[in-house]
Parts: sequence; C-alpha cells; structure tokens
Amino acid sequence: MPRPLGLSSLKILAAIRDGSAYGLDIIAHTRLPSGTVYPTLGRLRRSGHVRARWEDQRTADRDGRSRRRYYELSGEGERALAEGAARLEEAVAVISLPTGRAGA
Repeated sequence: MPRPLGLSSLKILAAIRDGSAYGLDIIAHTRLPSGTVYPTLGRLRRSGHVRARWEDQRTADRDGRSRRRYYELSGEGERALAEGAARLEEAVAVISLPTGRAGA
C-alpha cells in the first residue's frame, strides 16, 4: 500500500485542482517555498498524480517570458486528494473532541 501524501503534496494538488497550473502560480497559491513545490511536483508527476506539459515556445516568446510547465490532476491525483482531505478532516475531528476533564 502506498504511503499517504503529506500536507505539502495535498496543498499542491488542491492548488492545481483550483486552477493554479504552473509552478510560480502554485507557489503563490500555497505559499510554500519553491524548494518544496518544484521537487514535490516532480514526485507527483513520477507517481502519476499529475500530468505535465510544456507550453509552446511561441506563446512564451509572445508574452516575453520563459516557457511554463503546466500541471493537471490525473484520476490518481484526484483520488489521493480526496483521500487526504478525508484523513485531515478525521484528524481535526479527533483533535477537536472534548477531553471530558474539567480544567484540562
């Protein structure tokens, strides 16, 4: 059984789901450092959670910038994000339970 994705991976998958499609946009959306985002995107791509494609060089030239690599969720990425969100909701519910001890 594969290891569940961590919080950074889930934040990145959610950013892609929400429309952040390239590295700098994902960094802005998640507020994670580039040293976290780019290696994680590579792992998510290799594991099949996201698909990536380079934009056409003419588009980048027309806009006066470097080419962007665009990411999209795969079916596996959508499932992993849903499972991760459920896991986090369960953890929050457990943490939020009252202890039943007065003054605790």
